[in-house]
Amino acid sequence: MAVHARTPEQLNTASATDEAESADGTAVPPESAENEVDADAESGVTNGSAHRRTGRRSPIRVAIAFGVGTSLALSALAGWLSYNTSRQQAAADTRNLMVQVAKQGAVNLTTISYTEVDKDVQRILDSSTGAFHEDFQHRAQPFIDVVKQARSTSTGTVTAAGLESQDSDQAQVLVAVEVKTATNGAPPPQQPRNWRMRISVLQTAAGAKVADVQFVP
Repeated sequence: MAVHARTPEQLNTASATDEAESADGTAVPPESAENEVDADAESGVTNGSAHRRTGRRSPIRVAIAFGVGTSLALSALAGWLSYNTSRQQAAADTRNLMVQVAKQGAVNLTTISYTEVDKDVQRILDSSTGAFHEDFQHRAQPFIDVVKQARSTSTGTVTAAGLESQDSDQAQVLVAVEVKTATNGAPPPQQPRNWRMRISVLQTAAGAKVADVQFVP
């Protein structure tokens, strides 16, 4: 069998042919394959590490988001409760004020002394408003004259009071009053009389005042 010897030019041509084949995918030099394996390995390690880091962060982000959301919800709830409580307290304060003004108005109307009648009448006028104020002012002097002539003294004591209705800045209050009366030269004070009044209270720029008085059977 004959062995053909290759010239140096032929050897160089064969080597170039082998490299060209490896470039178009038909053959890969050993060192190139090893490089690709190493690159794939590094890529797998890197992706795995990133995945593990992402897995570690996800519960933390969820916990932070949940905490922030819960905090905002609690803050909103606390604000609403505070506002609602303040509004209810303001409404309760207004109701109490209306009742107190009505009670004091009833005492002013039923506590009259002939020795202090001028001051007593002025106190009624100062605590009233509207049509009631005007009407009482017109009748004030005749009333003073009658009290002085009879030398009478009356003392009123509120025994019960309650809010009947309320509309914005006006309220109707029912007041029960026990009134003791005595006149000069008369027998000892008569038995106390019980009166019931429906007193309208109006909130004005100068404060809450008596706007009307009606006697209730």
